[in-house]
Amino acid sequence: MPRSNRPRQRRAEESKPLDMNRVLGGLRRVETKRDGEWNVQPQSAGAAVKIYTCPGCGGDIAEGIAHLVAWRADGIMGEADDLAARRHWHSRCWRIRA
Repeated sequence: MPRSNRPRQRRAEESKPLDMNRVLGGLRRVETKRDGEWNVQPQSAGAAVKIYTCPGCGGDIAEGIAHLVAWRADGIMGEADDLAARRHWHSRCWRIRA
């Protein structure tokens, strides 16, 4: 059977433009801490549009400061509850957390 030279149609998700803030911020990963597994999503400075309170030090994370968002990866109440309980951390506070 001969090869077709017609270009294939792209799927809708392939044609979406890249979100540069998300690309520069980093990809979600799973980290293991003493108290279980956690989803960790870096938040770029451009995507930080509110003031958050870091649960590690109790200090504010100001607008425009790159930080991390963490939530349980192994919670027993389901993914929706885990995602609703996510918290914003200073990168250093998360790193030194036991």
